Amino acid sequence: MTPHRSTVPPASIRTQVSIPLRFTDGFATPARAFTFDGLVDGGEHLALRLGERRLANSLASPAPDPSRPTLVRVHSECLTGDVFGSGRCDCGPQLRESVERVAAAGGLLLYLRQEGRGIGLYAKLDAYALQDDGLDTYDANVALGFGADERDYTVAAQMLLALGVRRAVLLTNNPDKVRQLERLGVDVSGHVPTGVHLNETNGAYLATKVRRQQHTLELPAI
Repeated sequence: MTPHRSTVPPASIRTQVSIPLRFTDGFATPARAFTFDGLVDGGEHLALRLGERRLANSLASPAPDPSRPTLVRVHSECLTGDVFGSGRCDCGPQLRESVERVAAAGGLLLYLRQEGRGIGLYAKLDAYALQDDGLDTYDANVALGFGADERDYTVAAQMLLALGVRRAVLLTNNPDKVRQLERLGVDVSGHVPTGVHLNETNGAYLATKVRRQQHTLELPAI
């Protein structure tokens, strides 16, 4: 049964600029960054086009080929993991991996300002304190009065459509991203998982994502 598809308000490209990316381990790649007007939540979300030479179609083309799916990583902002290298989650390593894989194939990385699964930075740290007292990552959000996962991917669909991408292969472990984007009018023709970035402190967090939200992570037996 085909899921009901919502119509998303159109967004437009505000500006685009080249940015050379370099990570602390030395990996570097050029990127083209796009900002947008008309995003429904008014947030400053960012799209990075990576591996432009490998893309069969660019924005300079009269019309991107709709039959060719684009590799897309939708990454939610995590200041503690992406910037400070926190080991409480796997966000930083996932971002680093995703940039390299998307650059190798040619595609897009959408960086969404949805800290803490949509609850914000301060609330995320409040949730961390509750996790230290025994709650899991989802129950901690609920205890603070939020949904277990507050993220809405309407802006991601708007960004993709503004960039001419209507068919995508998602680089993700999260089935909710696939369901939401399909419902929002993006043809998700497949998805591939990221690696498993297990460390000495995030095992319970990763296991909870598998148990509670069916993330496609193959964790070792503990």
